[in-house]
Amino acid sequence: MAAEYSRLLSKGRIGTMDLRNRMVVSAMGVGLSEEDGTVGERMMAFLEEQAKGGAGMIVAGVLGVAWPVGAVTPNQSAISDDRYLPALSEMVKRAHRHGAKIAAQLHHGGLAAGYSAGAHDALLWGPSLPPPLKGDFVSYFLPEEMAAFAPKKRPVIKELEKADIDLAISQFAQGARRAKAAGFDGIEIHSAHGYLLSSFISPKTNSRTDDYGGPLENRIRLLLEVIAAIRAEVGRDFPLWCKLDAWEAGKEGGITLQDAIAAAKLVEAAGVDAITVSSYHNAAVGKLHSGSNIPHVPETNIPSATAIKAEVSIPVIASGRVELEAAERHIANGQYDFLAMGRKVLADPALPNKLANGQGDLIRPCVYCYTCVSAIYTQDPVRCAVNPQTGLEWQHKPHRISGQTYVVVGAGPGGMEAACQLAEAGNRVILLEKSGRMGGTLRFASLAYPANERLLDWLIARVKRSPVEVRLKTEVTPELLAALKPDAVIVATGARRDMPVLVGNDLPHVFSGDDMRNLLLAQSSDELKRKTGSLTRLATKVGAVTGLTDNLEFVRKVSHTWMPLGRKIVIIGGELVGVELAEFLCERGRDVTVIETGSHAGRGLTLVRRARLLSELQEHGVTLHNGASAIAIGKTSVTFGDKDGQAHTVAADHVIVAMGASGDTTVADRIAALGYRVLLAGDANGVGYIEGAIRGASDVVDELIA
Repeated sequence: MAAEYSRLLSKGRIGTMDLRNRMVVSAMGVGLSEEDGTVGERMMAFLEEQAKGGAGMIVAGVLGVAWPVGAVTPNQSAISDDRYLPALSEMVKRAHRHGAKIAAQLHHGGLAAGYSAGAHDALLWGPSLPPPLKGDFVSYFLPEEMAAFAPKKRPVIKELEKADIDLAISQFAQGARRAKAAGFDGIEIHSAHGYLLSSFISPKTNSRTDDYGGPLENRIRLLLEVIAAIRAEVGRDFPLWCKLDAWEAGKEGGITLQDAIAAAKLVEAAGVDAITVSSYHNAAVGKLHSGSNIPHVPETNIPSATAIKAEVSIPVIASGRVELEAAERHIANGQYDFLAMGRKVLADPALPNKLANGQGDLIRPCVYCYTCVSAIYTQDPVRCAVNPQTGLEWQHKPHRISGQTYVVVGAGPGGMEAACQLAEAGNRVILLEKSGRMGGTLRFASLAYPANERLLDWLIARVKRSPVEVRLKTEVTPELLAALKPDAVIVATGARRDMPVLVGNDLPHVFSGDDMRNLLLAQSSDELKRKTGSLTRLATKVGAVTGLTDNLEFVRKVSHTWMPLGRKIVIIGGELVGVELAEFLCERGRDVTVIETGSHAGRGLTLVRRARLLSELQEHGVTLHNGASAIAIGKTSVTFGDKDGQAHTVAADHVIVAMGASGDTTVADRIAALGYRVLLAGDANGVGYIEGAIRGASDVVDELIA
C-alpha cells in the first residue's frame, strides 16, 4: 500500500527546510495551553503524539503575538513575551525527538478576538468598523452552549492608527524572533480566517481611505510589511510562509479568488517560501461554519489551491476534507505540493506512519462530525468523537498486561472499542452479541449518515484482526458466565427505547425508532410484523436470508426506489436520531415534518454539524416545530400545540416516534446480582452517541487495567 502513496510519502522542501513526507499537521486552535498562554504538558504531549505518528511537519497553531490582546479562545498558546521561550523550546525538542519538523503559526485575532475582550478587557483590533453581520448561526446554539459562547462583555473595536499598525508589525516580528530562538523550523503567518491581517486584506472589513485601504495593493500592505519585518529579524534563509483566504463564502464584496491569486503573487515577491491556501466565510451564517476552511463538502478548497499553484513558483499547501487517495492524485498532477490535515490527524495521529508501513486500513477514520471544531465555540479543549485519547495524551498511561479474562456484552461501538483495548493489552476477551452481526445502533446511524460507516467498518475489522473471541447470536446467561469465569464484565448493551406516552402511539402506522431500524436493516420483530403488510415482511425476510441488507450502500440505493412508507411522514422527536432520519427520508422524496418538544432541534449533534443539517433540512422543505406540546396521533394526521399555544394539524401517512431513549442497566444489574464485577459502557450508561460510546469504553478499560 505504501507504493500507492509514493507522492504523499516523498520528501518535500519549503525554502531551506527538508520534510520527510508531504503530510502536514494543520495549525489548529485546540485550547490545550495553560491559562497564561504557556505551552504546558497538555499541549506538548498532544503535539508530540503527532510527531511520533510520522507527520512531515507540525504547524503549532495560533501562537498569539500580542497575547492576551488578539486571543480568540481560552488556553490559547502565546509567543508575545520572552518568558514563553523555555516551554516553547521544550515543545520543539519533543517534536524533533521523533524526526518531525515543527513550525510556529503567528497569530493575532483582530476583529475575531471576542474572547480576549471578555476575559482580558482587550479591544478588538481592526482596520475599520466592519459592517454588521447578518445570519442565523446563534439560533442553532443550545442554551448551555450559548452561555459558554456569549461574550462576557460587549466588545469594543479599535480602528488602528498608524502607531497601532507599527506596533502590530513589531509584535509579529518579535514573535518570529522568539520562534527562531525557540528552535522552530519555520514560521507560518496567519493572514486568513478573518483575523487581523485578513481583515485588512478583505474589502468587506476594510473601508480605510489611507495607504492601508482601497485597492488590493494597499489592503495587503500590512501583511507585506509584516513579512519584511520578519525577514529582517530571522534572515532570508529561514523558512517563512503565510496562510491566505482564497475566497470568502457568503460575504458579498469580500475576498475573491482573483484577489487571492494577486495576493499570492505579491507575497511571493515579498519573499515567502510557500503559501497555505484556505478560505473563510460570513461567521453569522450557521451552515458556512462547515463551508470554507473546515468544509463538509470534500475538496472544497482544492480548485482554489490549484489555481493559485498555477500562478506562483513556490510550494502550495492545501487542505479541507481531502481523502488520501485524492491527495496522492492531486500532488501527482501538480495541483499542490503538501497536504495539511487537521481532523484526520485528531482521529489518528499515527496516520502518516500507518500509510508508510502499508497499513492504511488500520487508520482510525474521521467521520466529520465536528466534535473537534464545535469545542471551540463552547470554549472547551479539543476532543475527538472517535479517538478518546485526543487532548488527553498528557494523562494517558500505557495499559498494563494483566492476563485477565473479561466478558464484554454487546458488540456496538462501545463494546467493540472496549473489547479491542482489553485484548490488545494481553487479556482474554469474549465479546457476546445477541444478534447475528456486530455494530449495534451504529449500523442504523451509518445508514442515515454514511460517514459513520467508515467507523463501523473500521471497528469490525479491528475486532476481526484482534484475538477477541466473538460469539454472535449469544445471550449472556448465568451458565455461560460460570463457564467463562470472567474477572469482570463490561455491559455495553445500548439504550432502552421505550415508546413514550402519546395518544395514538399504538396505531398500526406508528413506528418507533427500533421499528424503523428493523425495517430498514431487515430485522424482524413481533411489533414490526403487526404493522407491515405481507410484501414488506417478504422483502425483510429475503434481505435477511440473502445478506443484502448487511450492505448499507445497497439499502441506501434501494430505499430511493422503494420503502414501505407513505409520502407524508411526521417524525416526533427532533434530537439527533430524528433529524438525521428526516434527512434520510426527505432525500428519498418524502414530505417530512419534525415535531420536537424541546426548545431546540438537533440536540445530540455537535453545534457545527447541527447548524449545517438543520439549515439543509429547511432548504429541502422539511418543516421543523420546536417547543411542541399536547401531541396526539390520529389515523391520518398528528395534532399538537406550538410554542405560542397555537394548534396545528399535520397530515401523516406514517408517524415515526424518535424519542424515549434512555440508559438501560437491566442486564448489568442482573449480572451484578450474580456477584461479578460489572462496568457499564456505551448507551447502557446513558445516551451519548458515538463519542459517548467510544470515550466511555476507553474510561472503563482505564479503570480496569491502567
